[in-house]
Amino acid sequence: MDYKLLEKLNKRREEGTFRYLSLSNSAIDFFSNDYLGFARDSISIKSTNLSIGATGSRLLSGNSKEALSCETFLSKHFNVESSLVFNSGYTANLSLLSTIPQRGDTILYDDLVHASIRDGIRLSFAKAISFNHNDLNDLESKIKTISGSVYVVVESLYSMNGDISPLKEIASICAKNNSFLIVDEAHSVGVFGSEGRGLVHELNLDTEVFARVITFGKAYGFHGAAILGSKSLIDFLVNFARPFIYTTGLPPSDYSIIESLVNNHSIQIRQSALQTNIEYFRKDLIDSSCFPSDLNSPIQIIQTADLEQTIALAERLKNKGIYTKPIFSPTVPKGKECVRICLHSFNSQEEISLLKSLL
Repeated sequence: MDYKLLEKLNKRREEGTFRYLSLSNSAIDFFSNDYLGFARDSISIKSTNLSIGATGSRLLSGNSKEALSCETFLSKHFNVESSLVFNSGYTANLSLLSTIPQRGDTILYDDLVHASIRDGIRLSFAKAISFNHNDLNDLESKIKTISGSVYVVVESLYSMNGDISPLKEIASICAKNNSFLIVDEAHSVGVFGSEGRGLVHELNLDTEVFARVITFGKAYGFHGAAILGSKSLIDFLVNFARPFIYTTGLPPSDYSIIESLVNNHSIQIRQSALQTNIEYFRKDLIDSSCFPSDLNSPIQIIQTADLEQTIALAERLKNKGIYTKPIFSPTVPKGKECVRICLHSFNSQEEISLLKSLL
């Protein structure tokens, strides 16, 4: 292997930030994105005689009646004209950001958006400018200086620090400046909104958002993603989005599972249980300044003083049977390393009490 690559690996080992694959089946789960516990369930789907493979991309041999049924259902459920399912949230964001903004356009994005959004931006021919995280003044001052089409990209719930975007205010700024708002709802669908429709729907912003990205690998406990928007948007993606065009489609059974999960009638009960657990976790915290996440967010960040404290805290929890994830640079900026706590509808009060006692 090239020595430069080995040096980079060794540097991570020396810093204590080396990543590796591990198993944690016996640990108490305070780290997964399975917010509503669906990944733990078994599920029955409409048909038991579905093909196990797609056989090709959706534009070749990989389309199916299950795919079309799923997309029709998602469009109706999320109150949009059209939707398009992707194999993952990563490929959905890659498709959207690399395809829609054109040369001469500008992408104005929150400084803390997900890596998949950043990678999509890097593949785009549009100009890109960041604005300070959740900073309405910075957004407004920058958007006024830009000519041409502007695409504003935010997350509704930020995955690495657990805070919620001021979507109503951002939508208003976009409307005043004739800009297109794109919202990644990967971590908020299922968790928020009537029947899990997310924060955009909860805030009645359906018609003010140009495109939404939702995923099925977090609160819905499965995998895959979808882009929601107008029929023209989806038609453009089908014709020009390379990650969609050149990727084998999902197996027909996956589309049926997605539809069943999104339409699951226990979602509101699970949402209520999750919010009860979040409230219990946040209650009587000695120093709430160490927890910058929003009060009703399933993602609670423990901000430590430095990298060594982050690693030590994660190890202390692990030694007591609680599995969390320390978050290092470059996932977060240097100096912002933290321990990420994910709360779930299925965590018991005894488990949460143990966690709090160790903090």
